[in-house]
Amino acid sequence: MKQKITVAYGDGIGPEIMNSSLTILKEAGAVFDEDVIEIGEKVYKQGYTSGLKDEDWDKIVNNKVFYKAPITTPQGGGYKSLNVTIRKTLGLFANVRPIKTLTPFVHSKHETIDSVIIRENEEDLYAGIEHRQTQEVYQCLKLISRPGSEKIVRYAFEYAKNNGRKKVTCMVKDNIMKLTDGLFHEVFNEVAKEYPDIEADRYIVDIGMARFADSPEIFDVVVLPNLYGDILSDIGAQIAGSVGLAGSSNIGEHCAMFEAIHGSAPDIAGQSIANPSGLLMGGVMMLNHLGQNDIAARVENAWLKTLEDGVHTKDIFSQEHSKIVAKTEEFTKEVINRLGDEPKFLKPKKVIKGSKPVEIKTKEFKKQKKEIDGVDIFVCEDNRDPEALAVTLNKAAENHDLKLQMITNRGVKVYPNGNPHTFCTDHWRCRFKFDKQPNTSEIYKLLITLNEQGVDVIKTENLYLFDTKPGYSLGQGQ
Repeated sequence: MKQKITVAYGDGIGPEIMNSSLTILKEAGAVFDEDVIEIGEKVYKQGYTSGLKDEDWDKIVNNKVFYKAPITTPQGGGYKSLNVTIRKTLGLFANVRPIKTLTPFVHSKHETIDSVIIRENEEDLYAGIEHRQTQEVYQCLKLISRPGSEKIVRYAFEYAKNNGRKKVTCMVKDNIMKLTDGLFHEVFNEVAKEYPDIEADRYIVDIGMARFADSPEIFDVVVLPNLYGDILSDIGAQIAGSVGLAGSSNIGEHCAMFEAIHGSAPDIAGQSIANPSGLLMGGVMMLNHLGQNDIAARVENAWLKTLEDGVHTKDIFSQEHSKIVAKTEEFTKEVINRLGDEPKFLKPKKVIKGSKPVEIKTKEFKKQKKEIDGVDIFVCEDNRDPEALAVTLNKAAENHDLKLQMITNRGVKVYPNGNPHTFCTDHWRCRFKFDKQPNTSEIYKLLITLNEQGVDVIKTENLYLFDTKPGYSLGQGQ
């Protein structure tokens, strides 16, 4: 019985490049049946704010494999990102983007990029939890979980093992975000010990990205939290030659989605000049996921040979290395004509025997003893004098078992012994620690007192100890 896949032709150039990609895959011998759904701009304008009809969710879930062309999201109107919605709703935790140069046939300043960027897909700042808290200050919550970190890190090492890769690099900013990025780094170190045959290293993300842009050949597999991975994967695609050549997979425990990384390019839609390569490479990744590894290699080699022979679409045409400016349909035929061929100059794709889709099982984490240690109370106060605010807060705490420890503004300690040159906004974090035996009810009593005294409390965060270790950060300067 053929595998049924869900197919969406998308918007803009989507239908053109999907037709091209499906034609090539089938001519190469790929085995699947299409279950076509409509997504994108038309669906948004029918009143579906996610860009996907309710009944089509079942098709994606039941078929388990989704091959998606780019879509157009209408501006304004509260429309949600379909990609983010699908990734998070279906638990597609791993975004996988191979980055490879095709020099000299596609221009790049680098000759030997051959990396895979594996990006966590569900957490981090992309949780999209934001608040305006005062007249001047907005916040966005960065959420990093141990299970989410373990899944993506373990996926990266399993991917490396299954695909003959030798090194996995982690990029984080745990010199600043010691708890969230610190957790990601900690989990990376724990998982790396289970793969002694694979080299593991770590960079602070700013210097890591700088090194990747300057010397990408030193990287193999790179695993990152969501935001960093989003940035690095586009940097990688661009320095390799063109964002239009890169495919992408989004892998979950039950479903997977395959696509190009570029947009719908409505300005060139219908002109038959679109490059189908990115979506085609997404299709190659899909065939590998389906276990049709030999067909995937057959398609990729024909595509490489086409580029090597100088058959290029307009977006990658160069006077030096291009022989034909191919329309979309012409490029499609040229790839099909080379099925069974391998490139002579570029490295041909070989089928890795035993390669299979990565399956991830996280380990059970032993829960730690959790104890209340205090509370951070965030208040809105226009008066920029932290000493005056401290007087009010200390007075409110007089009859409670909590003592004001510090006040910070935008993370910087301004009380006690703050620096008069520190710029302050109307947003203050006021940290109280228990003076006696911890009792959560004392926090609520303090909040009532603060309210009665007219203090504008905008948020609270309880402070906890986990196995006696603080589960909260210090103030900058504390």
